Parts: sequence; structure tokens; C-alpha cells
Amino acid sequence: MALVVIEKVRPHVALIRLNRPERLNAMSFELVTELCRACEEVGADNSCWVVVLTGEGRGFCSGLDLEDPGVIPGIEEMALSRVGMLAMSHFSKVVPALRAMPQPVIAAINGCAYGGGLCLSLGADARFCAESAVFNATGIVNGLTSTELGASYLLPRTVGLSRSNDMLLTGRKVGAREAERIGLVSRIYPDAELVERAIEAAEEMCEFSAFGLQMTKKVCWANVEATSLTAAIDLEDRNQLILGNTENLVECIEARREKRKPVYTDLPRTDLKLD
Repeated sequence: MALVVIEKVRPHVALIRLNRPERLNAMSFELVTELCRACEEVGADNSCWVVVLTGEGRGFCSGLDLEDPGVIPGIEEMALSRVGMLAMSHFSKVVPALRAMPQPVIAAINGCAYGGGLCLSLGADARFCAESAVFNATGIVNGLTSTELGASYLLPRTVGLSRSNDMLLTGRKVGAREAERIGLVSRIYPDAELVERAIEAAEEMCEFSAFGLQMTKKVCWANVEATSLTAAIDLEDRNQLILGNTENLVECIEARREKRKPVYTDLPRTDLKLD
């Protein structure tokens, strides 16, 4: 049985579902391997413009599977001193894999998002959650550190330093309502409606330019790391110019005049001439 399932749920929308419900989709080596492959496969699908990520069953992802983590790939003839670092890097590559996808990713967080599951949700571009969702930085509770898989970088940028430190240092559980209040998620839905609502939002996004969605994601992530406002605006200017040199804006203006929805093609603009 596949540990990660890919479905094309709408013409331009893919659903990636963690499929280990008996373990609340806990992260094993095999699951992480399949999830990274799924990110690469869907990322290379030019017909896919938006992605929804969720978990099968009662949980989004309960973090590292402490009881049955599986087998570390690629350790043949490797000294024991190197195995631990390989194991860590195997898990930690999953958040950059989500970021590397050209498509925006909506995390539809059902039930628990503990430890690595919290980190996985932070790797998405937008987070919707079910009323049953619970977030927890589990590492500190397990005698380890909560700073894993990019949490110490992404969480303070999402909820602010004070709230991030509170979660990472105390290991307390954060429910759906508090998660929305502090900005960890942007929408809450009844459990039975969550995935369909996320798919609907993704489908609505597909009315926009696929290129525009891709470039917006790239700039949003890049400017999280920008060194100044000037640097951020310079990057925005260049990317806006790239989209301005397509037919999209012309189509937008014509569609408004004709009182219809625009159809964006991302084709190069033909009416610009240098005299």
C-alpha cells in the first residue's frame, strides 16, 4: 500500500494525501521518501497549478514514528557515526521539498499536527485546519529539542517570536481556535468539510495565472529572507515586470469591459513596440 497517494481532484489541482492512518500518518523513513518523491512528481506536472496536502484518517501527521520508524535508506557500508546524521537529513529534507514545488501548497490539517507534523504544515504556503486540529512541538516533550525540520526558522516568522518560543519551549498543545487567533492557520472548517473546502479554494486560485501563482510563491518565500525593504521591492518589481510582459493584463482589461471572467494564458504580450 502506498504511504503517500496523489490524486488529480480537479483539472489543475492535485491532492497529496499521507496514507498511514493506523499510525496517525507518523513519519517513517519510507513515508518521508514517498512524500519527497510525490513533491517532485507533482512539482514537475505542468498541468497542476495548486496542491492540497492532507492526512488520511484522524490525523494530519503525528510526527516521527518512535515505535516503527522503518529502515534508513542508503546506509550500506556506512560507519555508525555517519548513520545518525543521514537519518536527520532524511527527515529534514521534506520541508524544503514542499518549498521547492512551483505550485502553492495548501495544508488541510485534520486532527493532530505534532512535532514533524507541525513542521510539515509550516512548509505549506497556506494552512487551513479542521475544528479537531491540534498543534504541538513534541520534541521537547520527548526529551529532545523542538527545533527540528525548520521549526525554529518558520514558526517565529509565522506567529511571532514570543508565541513561537512559548510553543517550542513548553510543548503545550494549541487547538484550532488559538491557532487561527495567533496566525498559525488562516481558516477553520468542520472536519467533514475541510478537504473539500481546501480543494474549492485551490480551484478558485486556478482562475488566476498559473505563472502568476508560481512567481508569487517564489517571491513570498524569497522575501522572507530579504535583507531589506529595498531588496524585497527590487525583486517584486522584476517579477511584476515579467508578468506585465504577458497578455494577462490586456486580457484582464478586456474581460472587465466585456463583463466576463478573464482567461489567463501567460503568453508573451504582442502589442508592445519600441519606436
